[in-house]
Amino acid sequence: MHYNKIIYSILLILISSNSNAQWNKGKGNGYYKLSAWSLVADKHYTDTGATDPNATRGTFNLSFYGEYGLTNKLDVIAYIPFFTRVYQNEQKSAGTGQITQAGEAFNSIGDVDLGIKYGLIKNNSLALSTTLKLGLPFGDSSGGSDGSFQTGDGEFNQNLQVDLGIPFKLSNVPAYAKAYLGYNNRSKGFSDETHYGAEVGLNFLKNKLWITGRLNAIKSTNNGNLNAQNSNGSIFANNIEYTSLGIEGAFYLTKKLGISLGYATAINGRLIYANPTLSGGIFLDIK
Repeated sequence: MHYNKIIYSILLILISSNSNAQWNKGKGNGYYKLSAWSLVADKHYTDTGATDPNATRGTFNLSFYGEYGLTNKLDVIAYIPFFTRVYQNEQKSAGTGQITQAGEAFNSIGDVDLGIKYGLIKNNSLALSTTLKLGLPFGDSSGGSDGSFQTGDGEFNQNLQVDLGIPFKLSNVPAYAKAYLGYNNRSKGFSDETHYGAEVGLNFLKNKLWITGRLNAIKSTNNGNLNAQNSNGSIFANNIEYTSLGIEGAFYLTKKLGISLGYATAINGRLIYANPTLSGGIFLDIK
């Protein structure tokens, strides 16, 4: 079976989460990031949580993420994966070396997320905000020769999230901690999801380097009626579950311009790839 569509519900979390986008930006301020994200997978978690091998598949994604402060309490958010490439390597017989299945690739835009973030509390010791994100089905839900090279899930979803963050110092090192809880309402027979997670960021080199560790998780409510398989045997992004650990470094080249590198992997899951992801980007932090 092919397991490509299942990764798109986690792309926004893995890419748009960053060590400098935790608090409301403030009127006229913004954070903008161009990212590259890559996953090459030869194994997956089954619906029972066990791991099974699969034909090597990959996804490469180029995206834009931005936050802009309309007021001191209200931000607008956009995540646009403007190029997504889904591919599968050719398969060869171990005994004869003959090609048993040709390679294939499919390119398109991915699903877009637009949202607003409202700051409920923001001071020197606490930040509390709520965010509403709308998932727009701009990607292709049936790409490739067999319909399994998806760059989106084909459904419109609404994710309401609450974030709580606190700044602190760890042995005189500036730091912050953040936790979030959200509910993702999905359409077209997909099950809804509970999203939750936490992260800790540490600042080094006099505000030039942020190192951030993250835990992200999705839990399905199993209230959908969509069959897990389509006519081609492909797994849709329904009833996936996972717990992911990741780390990201963000280095400021100037006071506003910086670069980032990230790594994340699912430590358990259902109906999701079991291989790690790599990401890198360049960002502009205006404050």
